[in-house]
Order: sequence, then structure tokens, then C-alpha cells
Amino acid sequence: MLSLRNSVTLYLCDFVTPILMPVFQLPDDILFPDPSLAEPDGLLAVGGDLSPERLLEAYKNGIFPWYSEHEPILWWSPDPRLVLFPQKFKVSHSLHQKIKKNIFSIKMDSDFEQVISACAEMERDHEKGTWITDEMKVAYIELHHTGCAHSVECYFDRKLVGGLYGISIGKAFFGESMFHRVTDASKVALFYLVEKAKEFDFLFIDSQVETKHLISLGAELIPREKYLKLLTKAIHFPSKNGKWRNNDIVI
Repeated sequence: MLSLRNSVTLYLCDFVTPILMPVFQLPDDILFPDPSLAEPDGLLAVGGDLSPERLLEAYKNGIFPWYSEHEPILWWSPDPRLVLFPQKFKVSHSLHQKIKKNIFSIKMDSDFEQVISACAEMERDHEKGTWITDEMKVAYIELHHTGCAHSVECYFDRKLVGGLYGISIGKAFFGESMFHRVTDASKVALFYLVEKAKEFDFLFIDSQVETKHLISLGAELIPREKYLKLLTKAIHFPSKNGKWRNNDIVI
């Protein structure tokens, strides 16, 4: 049974001193509280583990883990939610030209571990450190081995210069992170993810929280209630598990 909402002391990296926040303490059983009970910033629960079973259950309920090193595992369900509908992806003229000229080569699920490691190492504006902890990497690599987590890799001169990874359940893809070492490499990877989403007739790509970068590419904020309705519809379809392949460009 879920613990009652309690004031839990959280040592969050963004704060100098510990803070008390009323969140749910997860039990050993794989259960999550209703996402509508999340705090205004989206924080819902603390604790539990990152087992494949718990992670998949979380995503099916519109919840995801997000925390930093030396913090407890924190579970979130933000409102509003950032999503990218595949048909609304915006391709600029310059990006279209790079894709058309085949400047980059693309693979899928060929080096998941290198992609997630590169995402963890990527320096981001206004962020210190990384939320992709060693514990997170191990958990998502395990999900990849089960066929539920996927990566898109972008190569230039046979070197990995960009990519992304996330989880696929039913007709939804839950994007986790992306990186680039060459301009537009992550955008090209996202383009091919969108093309794969169209091929699979996915309803949406979950982008979780607002970023100006993704909004510029066509992502939009929708109320959590609407997101959960779309999610309920999406997860009732069979999942596209196993190794994905890109049929357009393979090095």
C-alpha cells in the first residue's frame, strides 16, 4: 500500500539547505499515486527503485524519474506536459538540406550505451552536473536489452556525433535525452525518430518538460489531463519491442 503523503526531507542539489516537501513515499510493491496528486512543480513521489518493471509502470502512468547524484529517486508528472506530435515536427530549410545531402549517417539501436553515456556527459545551459546518474544508465541499458528502450545514432566520418534515446510503449515514444557534438546532429537524429514514429503510427513523442529548443521544432505544451488520455489510448496497442532499424541510411 502507498504511504500517506508525508513531509519528506529532500536534499536537492539546487538548494543550499534541506527542504521539506509533501510527497508520497513509494512502497516495495510497484505502485504509483494518481499523477493528479503531484505538487505544482510536478513532483509526485520519492523512493522505490529503477527496475524495468517499475520504470515501465511509471511511464504507463505518465510518470518518470528525474533526480541528481546524491538525491533519492524522485518521480515526476508535470502539468502541462511537452509533447511532439510526429506530423507537426518542423524541419527548417537548412536542416532539410543537410538531410537531403546525406551529410550524416544514421543507425538505430546500434550503440545505445555510447549514446546514453554521451547524453550524460553533455554540458547544458543552466545545469550543473547531470541527472543521468550511473544508476540511471544501468537501468535504461537494461531496458534496452529487453527491447523497450531505443536509441538513434548520428554519425559523421564514422564517428558518433549526435543521438538520442528513450522508451517505447504501445504507440508512444518517451524521449529521455539527446546530445550533439556537431551542429544539427541531434536534430537529424530527432528527424529520423519522427520518421520512425510515423512509420509505426505513433500518437506522440513525449518530451516531458518545456524547452525552447523542442518548441522551436514543433513540440507543444498540453494539459496533463489531455496527455493522460492520449497515453491511455497509446499504451493499449502492442509495443514495438526488439531492435529498431533505420531503412533509409545505414553506414
